Amino acid sequence: MFSRILIANRGEIAWRVIRTARRMGIDTVAVYSEVDEGALHVAMADEARLIGPPAVRDSYLNIDRVVAAARDSGAEAVHPGYGFLSENAEFAEACAAAGIVFIGPSPQAIRAMGSKAAAKALMEAHGVPVVPGYHGADQDESLLLAEAERIGFPVIIKASAGGGGRGMRVVADAGEFARALDGARREAKGAFGDDTMLIERYLERPRHIEVQIFGDSHGNIVHLFERDCSIQRRHQKIVEEAPAPGLTQERRLYIGEAAVAAARAVDYVGAGTVEFIAEDGAERFYFMEMNTRLQVEHPVTEAVTGLDLVAWQFRIAAEERLPLRQEEIALSGHAIEVRLYAENPARGFLPATGTLHRLYLPQGEAIRVDTGVRPGDTVTPFYDPMIAKIIAHGGDRAMARARLARALADTALLGVATNLGFLARIVVDADFAAGAVDTGFIERRREALLAPSDSPPALALAAAALDRLLSRKNAAPNAVAAAPWSRGDGWRLNLAPDRSNFLFRCHETEHAVAATPAGPDQWRLTIAGKLYAVRGERESDGRRAVILDGVRRTVRVLDYGGVTAVFFEGESWLFEVIDPLAPSVGVDFASGRLTAPMPGRVVQVLVSSGDAVRQGQPMMVVEAMKMEHTIMAPRDGIVAAVHFAPG
Repeated sequence: MFSRILIANRGEIAWRVIRTARRMGIDTVAVYSEVDEGALHVAMADEARLIGPPAVRDSYLNIDRVVAAARDSGAEAVHPGYGFLSENAEFAEACAAAGIVFIGPSPQAIRAMGSKAAAKALMEAHGVPVVPGYHGADQDESLLLAEAERIGFPVIIKASAGGGGRGMRVVADAGEFARALDGARREAKGAFGDDTMLIERYLERPRHIEVQIFGDSHGNIVHLFERDCSIQRRHQKIVEEAPAPGLTQERRLYIGEAAVAAARAVDYVGAGTVEFIAEDGAERFYFMEMNTRLQVEHPVTEAVTGLDLVAWQFRIAAEERLPLRQEEIALSGHAIEVRLYAENPARGFLPATGTLHRLYLPQGEAIRVDTGVRPGDTVTPFYDPMIAKIIAHGGDRAMARARLARALADTALLGVATNLGFLARIVVDADFAAGAVDTGFIERRREALLAPSDSPPALALAAAALDRLLSRKNAAPNAVAAAPWSRGDGWRLNLAPDRSNFLFRCHETEHAVAATPAGPDQWRLTIAGKLYAVRGERESDGRRAVILDGVRRTVRVLDYGGVTAVFFEGESWLFEVIDPLAPSVGVDFASGRLTAPMPGRVVQVLVSSGDAVRQGQPMMVVEAMKMEHTIMAPRDGIVAAVHFAPG
């Protein structure tokens, strides 16, 4: 076994690999960019090496710098994690040339499966079914359009070298094709350095089912059962579970055997995932692609098999045999994982940036959290905005789902917009509870799943007011009490009056709360003209009990600056505390100025000075966090000036 490895990655996967390495007595070397100097994975590794500036092409994607760091640190092997260089055959070859073991498959297997087009041709040759489409080398735009028309709209354009939803577009008719192809090519070129595209029939309500496989250098290949990853946004997974709900034992065996056959076609060694797209309750399924690495969602497989997949990777890379034979691998219960992202679901899942001023992640029986951040860390525009993965395991799917709902209710953070409430609504959704999932689930249930625009409930406003009242009571209670002119009525600055008035802003709407003392830690609150009796009690782990008109509820309240956030049963309300004496901030709604929704790089300008535009017309394309975001015209008008250019 290796004595020292380098982890060519960052964030939660780097910390995940470090944890297994520690258990196995292996020293770890982390790499980091300048912006990641204070990151969790850097602090937890035995050694860390700077490899460049924040841009991934100059740091985490720079093969020479990563290999040099491994060689200079004395690492015997490199674990690539996922993303970045994990499926890069040149990187695997560079490691070998430096005398360093690449913890993954051979460069030949990576190349064979790295091109979706070539992989599908290989699968067809080995009898594995594939989706009808065009996978050829001729990339002439007119030919691709003709092939799309032959296949029949809707079609999906995919980057042949792609993954993670990048370089992918669904096209409904021929009129949309040219622009979608241009955007997919540009995104694929930037993300993978390869703009080769393939065209496939778009399946209307498919399921995304994938199989975890492992192969060793002695010719043994096994599968570790399947995962369902159908709940997606922007073609990226956000909810994954194992095993796939509703799959019969016969279909489970069949799809597992197909995955093993796919791996045998390339003499696969290491961890991999064979992904299928399935129709009609998985009665028909088609090979989609093979990821030649560990997957983000591997914890659900670990939960239902009781195995450490990273430990398996280490052992296979050290040329050991697979620890178990196929018949020795058993399923136990059900596991569900959700990905907590810094993003705004109500704004098209736009990635968000900011500092995690407060962060509480759940704990409990059969709950696992994989994260790469701590309170005080910053979510930057340079990398994927995932904050954590939250995984729940249970004896059956209902138990796993109930535990996950409880875990999401125990999660709270302040400082950056997240999809926490969105995830909580998915987990309690009736269709999800019934296992009625497919890749169109989010779009179909959009109205029910997106953040509610209703006014915050009285409980949330009461919790916010109670937090301010108790904080005021506990902050320097004797600061001015001894002054001879103190009258006790609030006239003196900094002395709390008997009656307190608060003004909160939530969802651009202001809410007034008036409080009158009614006893120790008790008040009468007037909210929206209605009187409530409220009392507060502190509970463990920073939570607070709010007793509103005799009904006790447990909430979590987080404060930072002039913002108070209330978290209850997976939902959250963000209140800006308004100072009525502060001057109002002027907003020029008539200026017509466009503002970037987040820091990014301009990749395309679609209009010129003097152009007439209609509301919703694409005007610019900005790239941030590995995805393209289109800036639309907010209303009809004439472009007065364009101050930006690509780059």
